[in-house]
Amino acid sequence: MIMALAVVLISIACVAEDKPVTFEQLPTAAKEFINVNYPGEKMSYAFVDDDVIRPDYTVRLANGVEITFEHDGSLEKIEAAGGVPEGVVPVQIYDYVKTNYHDAVIVEYEVGRKEYEVKLSNRLELKFNSSFRLKGLDD
Repeated sequence: MIMALAVVLISIACVAEDKPVTFEQLPTAAKEFINVNYPGEKMSYAFVDDDVIRPDYTVRLANGVEITFEHDGSLEKIEAAGGVPEGVVPVQIYDYVKTNYHDAVIVEYEVGRKEYEVKLSNRLELKFNSSFRLKGLDD
């Protein structure tokens, strides 16, 4: 019985498709994030990953910024070639980058379950633990 259920769930996950959505169809928290951090910026497109359990939303703004939100509208990932807005990244991480890599900007920020990851304009990738302490870097 458990094996049959597992097969059904895997089958459903494999046929999940991205479906276009309007700005109004985004979760409230996602709309608020966009309005606060990118006021007046037009949306190029948005889609929902039609995952049965926890769908993600991906939004591409006209300025090229791409943002992925969890099913509840919380931020999962943001990619911004011109730099991620200061208020998006936790202040401890932002200050660390500003102090140690003052010529670089954060161009990607990702929130994990127990860690945070940032990519810098100088191509460094920094990983921080849940206490915002640097736990690794990759170049």
